[in-house]
Amino acid sequence: MAVTLAVAGTLLVGCAGESGAPAGTAAAPAREAAGATPAPAVPGLAPGPGGSAPVFSRSAVPADRAEKTVALTFDADMTADQGPRAARGERFDNPGLVDALRTLDVPATIFMTGRWAEEYPDQARAIGTDPRFEVANHSYSHHAFKSPCYGLPALAAKDMRADVDRAFAAFRAAGARNVVPYFRFPGGCHDDTALRAIGPTGVTAVQWDVVGGDAFATDADAVAEQVLAGVRPGSVVVLHCTLSAAPTTEAAIRKVVPELRRRGYRMVKVSELMRPAR
Repeated sequence: MAVTLAVAGTLLVGCAGESGAPAGTAAAPAREAAGATPAPAVPGLAPGPGGSAPVFSRSAVPADRAEKTVALTFDADMTADQGPRAARGERFDNPGLVDALRTLDVPATIFMTGRWAEEYPDQARAIGTDPRFEVANHSYSHHAFKSPCYGLPALAAKDMRADVDRAFAAFRAAGARNVVPYFRFPGGCHDDTALRAIGPTGVTAVQWDVVGGDAFATDADAVAEQVLAGVRPGSVVVLHCTLSAAPTTEAAIRKVVPELRRRGYRMVKVSELMRPAR
């Protein structure tokens, strides 16, 4: 997968976006709609040209000047048409992984599709009310925002904003409260058309620089080694919270987390990684 390694835009808190809401507090509408008490400002990036969504990934700050933090992120994938497969018993969730993160006391950002939240509302609520975690938007349908994209069905540009909004509505319906204004494109695939289309939602798109390689993997040690080999200060790691498609993730995380800590890394949520250095 192509990965952008530069931060697009300038880190800001309190920059006005198209909707008139501060970009740094873009989470507020989603959180308040979910019934949560208004939270402190969530860091984000300034809107791009014409109000397009900005893109965040690992900064190019030299390693010797970067804090040893790493964001472990997990995509809770489920496409809009996979309901029949779930009804037949296929597991698109992974409670064991979430329990492992709790046991290991690991903060994490869960990029959740709206369809996943509808299928597993109790889990979406539990994740979205646990202070260790924050829920970010991974679209409603897990359809592509640019084609081709790993064989995913593609959304029309006119439907992209509604798809993002529908996911936030699904989080709200499930009772998730720790919702942040971040968005991950399915497959990471996007272009300027997609960024313009979702700009009015107030989200910051979040990419990654470390591919965990857990999708369809059968060797947890290999996944752990790939993560550990790729992590640098400020890295964003992409893994999955989908048991049927990524069955080794829990075992890999149980190896990755102690080793990262041994190496002096502190695990953080994306929102902390995105905060300007103090």
